[in-house]
Amino acid sequence: MDLVTVRWFLRVAETGNVTRAAEELRISQPGLSRAIARLERDLRAPLFDREGRTLRLNAYGAIFREHAEHLVATEDAARQALAQAADPEHGEVGLAFLHTQGTVLVPELLRAYRAEHPWVDFRLMQGSAERIEEQVVQGHADMAITSPRPEGLAWHLLTTERLRLAVPAGHRLAVTGAREQGEVSLTEVADEPFIVLRHGYGLRSIIENLFREAGIRPKIAFEGEETSTLRGLVAAGLGVAVVPPGDAVAGVAEREIAGARRRIGLVWVADRTRPPAVENFRHFVLAHAAE
Repeated sequence: MDLVTVRWFLRVAETGNVTRAAEELRISQPGLSRAIARLERDLRAPLFDREGRTLRLNAYGAIFREHAEHLVATEDAARQALAQAADPEHGEVGLAFLHTQGTVLVPELLRAYRAEHPWVDFRLMQGSAERIEEQVVQGHADMAITSPRPEGLAWHLLTTERLRLAVPAGHRLAVTGAREQGEVSLTEVADEPFIVLRHGYGLRSIIENLFREAGIRPKIAFEGEETSTLRGLVAAGLGVAVVPPGDAVAGVAEREIAGARRRIGLVWVADRTRPPAVENFRHFVLAHAAE
């Protein structure tokens, strides 16, 4: 049984006449009769009662018509979905990104892209670097904005952030005047408790590299999942934290750390087929970075 024959069956059921149905389908009447006969053999049940030249659905045919209409509707929906996916103006883009990129970079990209392509839909996922990398590899996301650069995925640098040391407002490094604008070194707070992100977050691995380079064995006071939590606990006086640029928090002072950088990039699976809408958005993001 094939869907072409199913469609022919529905036309015969509608017209009640093989000759008329064949004319509408632009096929031969004998060919249509043979196709209906094959369908009845495949289903092991007669579908029509023949009354002269008129065919009327019997009880079996009525049952099959309900399912045939569902089969045809499903195929039509599948074809429509595929056609839409092939249309760069009506497809869907799966984008995963770090929590820290959800306040500025990602909204900026989406706003600019949707201004030119308003019918493209986005399926957004947010999480740790480890998690969103899995989303891309497994195909749940088409691409991701993440850091640091993962192995095995195509990568393009989007921006570089200068990391900061967040300290309580009353901390000795939270001074006013010219020094407030200067850089600090992690060795200046080597003996203080640190509030950090949990393992699996890209920023955690970057911070651990900074600790090694500075020869520091940090005392970890707390491991969190959001940089906003880190800043909040710094404000509460529980320790200091290395954070990316972000919204100011009352009770927290921040100073840039000498030599501390975080590279933010777009990643995707290089040899995977991408629908036009996805590919268009990828090129848009890369062009945005170049600007």
